[in-house]
Amino acid sequence: MAERSTAAVDVADNSGDEPLTAKADEATTDGTAEAKETAGEGPNDADGERDSSDAVPATPDLHSGHKLARRYRLEECVTRLDGFSSWRAVDEKLRRAVGVHLLPADHPRARSVLAAARSSALLGDPRFVQVLDAVEEDDLVYVVHEWLPDATELTALLAAGPMDAHDAYQLVSQISQAMAAAHREGLAHLRLTPGAVLRSSTGQYRIRGLAVNAALRGITAERPLRTDTEAIGALLYAALTQRWPYESDAYGLSGLPKGMGLIAPDQVRAGVHRGLSELAMRALANDGATASRQEPPCTTPDELAKAVAAMPRILPPEPTFTAPPAYQRTTYQQGTYGRPSARPASATQPVMTAPPAPLQSRTGKALKWAVSALLIAALGLGSWQLAEALLNHKNDNTDPGTTQTTPDVNDDKNAIKGGKPITIAGARDYDPLGMDGSEKPGSIKNVHDGDPSTFWNTDGYYSADFGRLKEGVGVVLDLGKVQQVGAVDVSFLGGTTSVELRTTEASSVPALPGGFTKIAEGSGTKVSLKPGKPVQARYVLVWLTNLPLSDDGNYRGKVSDIKITS
Repeated sequence: MAERSTAAVDVADNSGDEPLTAKADEATTDGTAEAKETAGEGPNDADGERDSSDAVPATPDLHSGHKLARRYRLEECVTRLDGFSSWRAVDEKLRRAVGVHLLPADHPRARSVLAAARSSALLGDPRFVQVLDAVEEDDLVYVVHEWLPDATELTALLAAGPMDAHDAYQLVSQISQAMAAAHREGLAHLRLTPGAVLRSSTGQYRIRGLAVNAALRGITAERPLRTDTEAIGALLYAALTQRWPYESDAYGLSGLPKGMGLIAPDQVRAGVHRGLSELAMRALANDGATASRQEPPCTTPDELAKAVAAMPRILPPEPTFTAPPAYQRTTYQQGTYGRPSARPASATQPVMTAPPAPLQSRTGKALKWAVSALLIAALGLGSWQLAEALLNHKNDNTDPGTTQTTPDVNDDKNAIKGGKPITIAGARDYDPLGMDGSEKPGSIKNVHDGDPSTFWNTDGYYSADFGRLKEGVGVVLDLGKVQQVGAVDVSFLGGTTSVELRTTEASSVPALPGGFTKIAEGSGTKVSLKPGKPVQARYVLVWLTNLPLSDDGNYRGKVSDIKITS
């Protein structure tokens, strides 16, 4: 019997990079394993351990095109190492790219990998690349995780050069806060390398491989809090200096000069922010290294996050001013018009004609005719409006007992008649693409209680498009029976929100948004969604697709009122 746990996919594993542990295997990105082990120093040297005593079964011999659970089609092997392999795959059910880690069910680390994946999935923090599935079936164990094609590894960012102070500040702030939240839930990373950190196109940093990457390699630590904190310090050090804070080269970065020990970042490279330099040393302080200015070392991600918060905020650099190009004179201005000739006086001088008077050229005449035509048109329009106003005033003074009705010649045959309010029999939150299928159900009644001061809100996300975790979230309104829907008026709080109106005549709520029919869409703080022709519906879905930025720094939708008319 297959064991299955569904949650939300990790980008391809970063096993192509050197790990922070003293002994960890390397692998090339094309899937060929290298038996060589690294001896480079890293934050895990003191307490990282690798379980290599057990015999490791051979990596499953799979190929591109193989399907798992009749759903996940393997596309490209990106890692093959230590009895497991990592793939880029396609989820044919949801039509999106995913990543998959595969290993035999009898692998000595299969149980720990399943446990780590399921624990990571339960965290549900969007700052981490989400685990979507953790399955054991057909003598295989596989973990499905997010694939983020628009994100860039920190390894690639550092290859281009050191970061400026603001970017490095954002890196250490976001990573330390995320890892502090993970440790509060009892989860550690233990392999937090530049390849495990991604920056999205919106500037948000996301961490991949929480607990799973270490479990795949059998990495453990006696002091996981200190191990992850020191790893964050190494990332900050590399961001400031483009150097790895140990003697051995790693992750495409040069190590420190041998025999000199741990040098502060502002002594390695000129112009490094002093506060960030001290923060990196406080996180890296270990085995005799002391933090500068006698500040206590940071031994947990939470302490490091608090130290970052206590610093003066580092603002982004001012945009550089680019001077406009030098003024280029036209050919007419660069000519010799009106200047004395440089020829000898004896030469015959050409007869110079005077320039045309203003507005006497062809262009000037055309301009005069255009202005005249505009004036005539303006006078005619003003006279017509004045006549219409006088006529309306005369009609207003007619006998009040007489009512004149003028038929609308532009009346659309398909126009919806009625406009009577429809009583909403019930409402529920609708989040089928989320991890738990629920989105703040406790306040859902506020959307139709008639009180504009109350509201239902979504969870907070790191971008307007739900952190790229899902396509949308919404509210389903039950009309009690199939009725004609003429308009749905939605009021939002907090800023402009994009929304779609979807309906269905089905007797039950569809399991996915595709089960509804899209009728209309709009955006704003007060949106009136009207179908182009009469629509019959039992259930109405108000589907939010783009969220505004809220005061707490997250993107969050707030629906204060929904009214439906026939």
